[in-house]
Amino acid sequence: MNRMEKQVVVILPHPDDESFGAAGTIAQFREQGVPVTYLCGTLGEMGRNMGSPAFANRETLPDIRKEELINACSKLDIDLRMLGYRDKTVEFEDKQEVAKDLKHHLDELEPSLVITHYPEYAVHPDHNAMGAAAVEAVRLMAPEKRPVVWAQAISNNYTAELGQPDIVNDVTPTFDRKMEAIMAHESQASGILGQFRESPALSDDLQEAAKQQLGVERFYVWNFK
Repeated sequence: MNRMEKQVVVILPHPDDESFGAAGTIAQFREQGVPVTYLCGTLGEMGRNMGSPAFANRETLPDIRKEELINACSKLDIDLRMLGYRDKTVEFEDKQEVAKDLKHHLDELEPSLVITHYPEYAVHPDHNAMGAAAVEAVRLMAPEKRPVVWAQAISNNYTAELGQPDIVNDVTPTFDRKMEAIMAHESQASGILGQFRESPALSDDLQEAAKQQLGVERFYVWNFK
């Protein structure tokens, strides 16, 4: 985080990916005055977490998650562009067409840094597909205009396969902002995060537990050579 960025673009497929994965880093950039734009691929409308008893159904969940996404981006003070792809089908889209779509935004925004998922090491097929399209979008740019790409891997085997991440960012200084963004995704935040929100008396212990799991954000710098 030593380099001052001109503009950061985050490219991920779902509402809440930005908050669980990179919100601490995003908050640090915003504290530096760096503009950040989130290109969110889908509305997560196929998510399985609809509560017990149910608070949503297949028809209402997209609107709920859209509202949560807007709220989370407001908490992080970042711009939001919703790309309109369908949840759980990004892997079936033509990668080149998605890349061209993403490149259109990148050409307009001219970021110095793109944050996305590391293809094949991001568990969910949408994560892998959107990450691959994001990398391809940057590759399609003229070399002198390409932003740096930070790719986030989250599979269990990523360090064994890829080695240690290039960026290991301690986000505990902005952890409260990260938690605010996570909790804005109420339909998805559960377990320890739900307890963190609803039990202030236990917040110190729960916050420490959450920090251990979410207080460091790791990225690989993509090599286009």
